Amino acid sequence: MNIYEFLPIRLLVEAAYSAVTSISSFLEPLTGGFSAALAVIVLTVLVRAVLIPVGVSQVRAGITRKRLGPKISELQTKYKKQPELMQQKLMDLYKEENASPFAGCLPVLAQMPVLMAVYGLFINSTIGGHANDLLGHTIFGLPLSTSFVKLFSTGELTGTAITVYLVLVVLIAVVAGFSRHLLTPPAPETPAAPAPTRNGSDAPQTPDLSGVMKTLSFMPFLTAIFALFVPLAAALYLATTTTWTLCERLVLGRVLGANEPQPDTNSRVAD
Repeated sequence: MNIYEFLPIRLLVEAAYSAVTSISSFLEPLTGGFSAALAVIVLTVLVRAVLIPVGVSQVRAGITRKRLGPKISELQTKYKKQPELMQQKLMDLYKEENASPFAGCLPVLAQMPVLMAVYGLFINSTIGGHANDLLGHTIFGLPLSTSFVKLFSTGELTGTAITVYLVLVVLIAVVAGFSRHLLTPPAPETPAAPAPTRNGSDAPQTPDLSGVMKTLSFMPFLTAIFALFVPLAAALYLATTTTWTLCERLVLGRVLGANEPQPDTNSRVAD
């Protein structure tokens, strides 16, 4: 089954198609053949602007993790030999602070439908029952529907294609490096939940998110590789949204005081 025939996704792609074609028509008198590519970039910026509240939640989640770090480390040390009690104490700590260990994952998940829609715009020959006019648009002579891997496999890789993809991949990788160095806070590792005991204890467990957070910190680098496999239009989206993320986090971090010293939380935790 074609996932783009699933009604919610089909409607999302049709909405994205209307948006991109409308923006492209508006820009065409000024930008000519670059209008569709620029329309994808403009759409990305508009979507990310709408998702600014999600970015705010991510920055605040980072501040919370930084502030709770000493308490979490203390609990891990204090209850090292009592893993079930430690899990309960960690859950209580998150609850007291009205925080969620999953908050930092939200921005990544929120963008997935948009990326899926942009990808669908340049792989489907028909959208909404009519021919997909976007498939005929190019940038520097490269179809927005093609990919680096496709060009390489068909022997159609040109100097122009190599240059365009090199710029995109290097841009994503450089931005990823800055993001990881400047924006990724050290997060205390949360031990994995122990295996259930024979007494059938069903106390809530704190999920082990250390691996998840480490993986998310490398996502921008994986994005650079992913950009080689998707249509060029989707690669433009990835480069734009990655750059936006860095700029947004820098601005929000300054506005919300993410780099300011956090209140001392080294007081002993309650037994």
